[in-house]
Amino acid sequence: MFYKDEKIAVFIDGANLYATAKALDFDIDYKKLLLLFKAKATLVRAYYYTVLIEDQEYSPIRPLVDWLDYNGYTLVTKPAKESTDSTGRRRIRNSIDVELAVDVMEVAGRVDHIVLMSGDGGYRRLIEAVQRLGTRVTVISTVSVSPPLAADEVRRQADNFVDLSSLRGEIARQHSGPRPAPADDGFDEDDDYDDEYDDDEYEDDNTAETA
Repeated sequence: MFYKDEKIAVFIDGANLYATAKALDFDIDYKKLLLLFKAKATLVRAYYYTVLIEDQEYSPIRPLVDWLDYNGYTLVTKPAKESTDSTGRRRIRNSIDVELAVDVMEVAGRVDHIVLMSGDGGYRRLIEAVQRLGTRVTVISTVSVSPPLAADEVRRQADNFVDLSSLRGEIARQHSGPRPAPADDGFDEDDDYDDEYDDDEYEDDNTAETA
């Protein structure tokens, strides 16, 4: 699937990958993830995309994105937009699909292989466009849960599909007790990174709640 002499770029849909790992019941060690790709090929760049709620006093995703920004990832963030529904609840909704797609098309002609860490079916046309440039595409998501989190259309379109569950032994964070243990690299702030994260939609009812 990967070749040592090929140049690859990795694009991570943060919320989608988080939901996938959560469904598989493990936490990703992003240091290990980066080292995995570096061992397989010539990694040109690894992008991580997420939205942030700017008016929150504390965001559970903030420690993670700060760490990624300082440790080899190119971080792309976008402020979430707020609206109020008919019941008066604050709803926060946004997507990074366009930003990710634009960056993929800008990079695709300069690398041999794109790795897309998302099973979102909306990326099928993006994958097709990248392939027309002569660049291979690998999608990483999962079909090991019910319902599958990898859309059938992206699996069919991609040159390769890798189930995230098959990488668990190489990229899972090692936990000690009921809480995640501090990472060997000294980063432990994302121990507070909780299940409220989803960059597609939030509801605010005193606590954040995925819609």
